[in-house]
Amino acid sequence: MIAEHITLTHMGARAKAAARALLRANSEQKNRALLAMADALLAHEAEILAENAIDLDEGRASGLNPALLDRMSLQKRLPAIAADVRSVAALPDPVGQEFDARTLDNGLRISRRRTPIGVVGVIYEARPNVTVDVAALTLKSGNAVILRGGKEIKRSNLALLRALRAASAAAGLPADAIQYIESTDRQYIHEMLKLHQYIDVIIPRGGSALHKLCRENSTIPVITGGIGICHIFVDATADLDKALPIIHNAKTQRPSVCNTLDTLLVHASVAGEFLPRVVAHLAPAGVSFRAEPRALQILRDHSAAGEVRPAGADDFDTEWMALILGLKVVDTLDEAIDHIQAHSMNHTDSILTRDADHAARFLNEVDSSAVMLNASTRFNDGGQLGLGAEVAVSTQKLHARGPMALEELTTYKWIVIGDGHTRA
Repeated sequence: MIAEHITLTHMGARAKAAARALLRANSEQKNRALLAMADALLAHEAEILAENAIDLDEGRASGLNPALLDRMSLQKRLPAIAADVRSVAALPDPVGQEFDARTLDNGLRISRRRTPIGVVGVIYEARPNVTVDVAALTLKSGNAVILRGGKEIKRSNLALLRALRAASAAAGLPADAIQYIESTDRQYIHEMLKLHQYIDVIIPRGGSALHKLCRENSTIPVITGGIGICHIFVDATADLDKALPIIHNAKTQRPSVCNTLDTLLVHASVAGEFLPRVVAHLAPAGVSFRAEPRALQILRDHSAAGEVRPAGADDFDTEWMALILGLKVVDTLDEAIDHIQAHSMNHTDSILTRDADHAARFLNEVDSSAVMLNASTRFNDGGQLGLGAEVAVSTQKLHARGPMALEELTTYKWIVIGDGHTRA
């Protein structure tokens, strides 16, 4: 960690030096450090959870909502977080991989070689697991990182960082490869966004206000994501019995995260039968509903047991992050796709169908970072997609889309090998 009296310029210079040192670390060294970091999280579990409990108590006292408190909590989650670090260690190291190799007509041998981005700056809010995920992924991909977490989880983050930095340094890697801005003063965010001589990319993880702040004030390239208004479209041919558990999983498993279902679109031909079943299936889990007029009328006609309200003007543009689900009836696949394109934030959208042509069109035309067929939106996640963990879910189109893990934290350089070649 870096105390408040240390300037960000010093942090940046130390991160740049650490990134250069990491270029000399081989995969075995990095994996050894990651395994030591996983062990350290469990060895210091009592201390970490005690600090996290204080953060949670202070959050409750200050009136933070349950969804945010859920994001903040490490209780009962630390073993799984440590397991994710071990998963990252087990993955292939992308650094140094060569691809697109070929020999030109003039005899030059060319290829592209994966190389670390350099120094990554990550600004995030109330999710201390991000501290661990980012530290593990940046280290394995050969990058140094400067972290700035939210004030709500400062104690948790500092406890995590103490364990991670000590383990990494004991394994022979530079401690300054993982640095943390302790001060919660927002001026440090603004200073960080101008540190282009040291930081190579900024990745914000938080709400739209944080993303807007970074886009408008950064002199460093910014990759945004992690905000999602996620949809499931139940097509006319969907297996309705299979659809219910998919929708239940997408909405209720962890309602505070960005790949959780926000809006359910149902084809008119099955809406009369299916919408009452949806309400009956999800209401016992505490889900309430915001229904547009056609959906609302169906549910009133069936006297659906559950909290169902008319959808407001902005409800289909809301990332609920709570046990609330928007409901809408559509007449066609085109209407479903049009609604998604109008209201989506390009995170995750899914179609439930047995029509191959409709499936192909949906997968091709819906422009989100992950598009699902007959699956829960909850699978748009680095761990679930076999990436070990993620730094963020990018909803942009340049460089990376979807979960950003090891490969997405690398760039490449051209390797050109000649034998006395000169250009004519």
